[in-house]
Amino acid sequence: MSVPNSIQDYSVLIIDDEPHIGTVLVQLFELEGIKALATTEPKGIAKHLHKDWAGMVISDVNMPQLDGISLMQQIRLQDPDLPVVLLTGFGDIAMAVNALKQGAYDFLEKPFNNEHILDVVKRALDKRSLTLENRKLKKDLESQSVPGPRILGNSVGINRMRHIIDQVIDTPADVLIEGETGTGKELVARYLHDHSSRSQANFVAINCGAIPENLIESELFGAEAGAFTGVDKMRIGKFEYANGGTLFLDEIESTPLSLQVKLLRVLEDRKVERLGSNKSISLDIRVIAATKVDLKSLCDTGEFRQDLLYRLNLVTVPIPPLRDRREDIPLLFLHFARVASARYHKALIALNAEQNAILTSHDWPGNVRELRNLAERFVLLGGEAAFAGTLGNTPSLHSSMSLLQRVEFFERVLIEEALSHNKGSIKQTMEQLELPRKTLYDKMRKYDLDRKQYINSDD
Repeated sequence: MSVPNSIQDYSVLIIDDEPHIGTVLVQLFELEGIKALATTEPKGIAKHLHKDWAGMVISDVNMPQLDGISLMQQIRLQDPDLPVVLLTGFGDIAMAVNALKQGAYDFLEKPFNNEHILDVVKRALDKRSLTLENRKLKKDLESQSVPGPRILGNSVGINRMRHIIDQVIDTPADVLIEGETGTGKELVARYLHDHSSRSQANFVAINCGAIPENLIESELFGAEAGAFTGVDKMRIGKFEYANGGTLFLDEIESTPLSLQVKLLRVLEDRKVERLGSNKSISLDIRVIAATKVDLKSLCDTGEFRQDLLYRLNLVTVPIPPLRDRREDIPLLFLHFARVASARYHKALIALNAEQNAILTSHDWPGNVRELRNLAERFVLLGGEAAFAGTLGNTPSLHSSMSLLQRVEFFERVLIEEALSHNKGSIKQTMEQLELPRKTLYDKMRKYDLDRKQYINSDD
């Protein structure tokens, strides 16, 4: 659902059985840059006015085919928030009151004053714009509030990554996730699992670099009782335990070469044998591997099998480092701070302009994990203690930012500070920044700001 940006993108539909009335109004509105269309046929009009239609309706009350009150009732069944202005040549106070009670936006008498009807139409279109914008914001919020892991951000790299994931989320293809330390590789793996048709089965994660070489084979494949010293009962391996679901192999580059051959065999045959057994167990499984290094370079040095790389990287999902998605940093920080605020039962305080500048200018070698840690310290210790010496001597703005990026950055900071200061109140924020409501909503949409995120709770 897209929302038109200005009043010129909206339309006025005029229904009047007197053709010259429609002609006069169309000319009046088009001179103001407002698109308009007139008809003398009220029947069947309502069913064409869908809930996302960017416009309003002006209708005569007294028409032979269908009176304006009945037409308005039909329209309100389609969308109760669509503004309908009624016109009549017979002034009747009781009729006007009744129409307004039934939901008419306004009730005007013929002959009408041009300036007055223009004012009414512009206000009605502003109302329609806000209605559609609020619906879009609600829809976006609902889409970001689905259960399970969420991938936050709207940068080019994140949108590209999200597109790849959406293309393969319900396919059986194995996936290789590439990303620096702290970029959120396991989060992406869990997202792939939890939003797929395998979500009801097990998600099993294993860090290949954290298990001793002499144990990793039994961890992955399992072992029969007595298979080797110390195994006194049957052990179910990670492959078998993940059957029907997803197995996540983190730090796949740490897998010993001796194990890589067996791992390749399991991936190709989709069967596993426990150590000490000759019985194959069929697998219905998706394997997601993750690496923080360039596996191709390891293949060149003989530290990683090339055939295993070819088998793993059928679909590759690169996660951009945080320094390459700076526009996502404020959203991520706010998300982590809100989570920490709820966990530690501490009030959520707003960042000031200097702290925002530090966030955006820092290079984040620890990526999202480093940002999350800072957000938690910010909630626990306060801004001054959290930022004191934490990120080093960073400039107020990153040297690579263009003039436009700097202007947009400070504009966003000012709007965020105003929203935070006014606890999400749009009216008070408009007054503080001296911005029209439409302009404020446009800028909030541009910077992906949601007023609800700034409503402080004392609960």
